[in-house]
Amino acid sequence: MYEQFYGLRETPFSLTPDTEFFYGYRAHQEALNVLLVALKSREGFIKVTGEVGTGKTLICRKLLNTLGQGFVTAYVPNPYLDPQALRRALAAELGLAVDPAEDAHALTSRIYRRLIELAGAGQQVVLCLDEAQALPDESLEALRLLTNLETEKTKLLQVVLFGQPELDERLAETRFRQLRQRITFAYRLTPMDREGVGEYVRHRLLVAGHQGGGLFHDRALRAVYEASQGIPRLINVLSHKSLMAAFGQGARQVDTAHVRQAAADTEGAAAPPGRGRSWLYASAAVAAFTVGAWLVGGWVA
Repeated sequence: MYEQFYGLRETPFSLTPDTEFFYGYRAHQEALNVLLVALKSREGFIKVTGEVGTGKTLICRKLLNTLGQGFVTAYVPNPYLDPQALRRALAAELGLAVDPAEDAHALTSRIYRRLIELAGAGQQVVLCLDEAQALPDESLEALRLLTNLETEKTKLLQVVLFGQPELDERLAETRFRQLRQRITFAYRLTPMDREGVGEYVRHRLLVAGHQGGGLFHDRALRAVYEASQGIPRLINVLSHKSLMAAFGQGARQVDTAHVRQAAADTEGAAAPPGRGRSWLYASAAVAAFTVGAWLVGGWVA
């Protein structure tokens, strides 16, 4: 769509967690550093929480790509798993054949033997679970029991939980006190500040191939911050729609008006500053063009 018009190799604001676009904003880099340091301790659980859209999945993918030799990683993106399904998912990630008829004890024993084998080869096993706030209670308990698998000197399995703040609320309950006590490191992601939003947008444009001057006017970047409140997912949506609006008008630079049009057409964005409902309805034609262009271009949110 607008990529060629603005000299871009690819869409800069896709919602897929592409680690090539990872921007080391202060909070995100700190979270990644905490994870890397925590994994060296080889103890229990590690937890990263944050509101919807704050970048947890991207940090998870970045962690998996960063861990090099000496680590065997297992990634479970689907949290809606009962305890046995969770064990099967871990077994499959560890390269074990999965028998649907196998009972929990037999499967756990095979997982344990595999972990012993990997530890003997100098490999550290890390299990990452995304959207962990949705794990059933029984599966959380199964995870705790899996971390009981250990030698005299070290844990055989470390678990990294990525979840929304609801995960903190669940773990605060008395019934999860044993698991909560095993969380040795934790980090809470926060939204980006105004300066961070500007650097984030410029970074993604640069990675996507933009070589010119400021494609987003400073006023537009301020408007993106105000409308997104620093949430990366909303920043991506608003920036993409703003580029579509500017492209539709043949504008070579995104300005405040384009961001306001994008914000009026985006669920969860703050109300465009200084504009009433009458302006929002007046922007319907631009919003309709944007949606139609996505459908033609195949952009997926």
